[in-house]
Amino acid sequence: MSAVRIVADTGRCIGAGQCVLTAADLFDQDENGIVELLTDGVVSGDDVARVREAEHLCPAAALTVAPDTDGTTGPPGQQGA
Repeated sequence: MSAVRIVADTGRCIGAGQCVLTAADLFDQDENGIVELLTDGVVSGDDVARVREAEHLCPAAALTVAPDTDGTTGPPGQQGA
């Protein structure tokens, strides 16, 4: 599965925490409950399905998941793939 890029719009986040419940190793919340990414924003493999589920469950539509088309970041060995 190809890598995807996660964009978290902290201005839209309402702190519902669905992203953390879906993928606690990829998302966290700051002291105000606002989403924080625990990655560089690029995920691949089994994580793609989980971030897409988090995107779907976010009631504020604060998460956007798109193909990582620039390939400038990502897990070692997969950059530019």
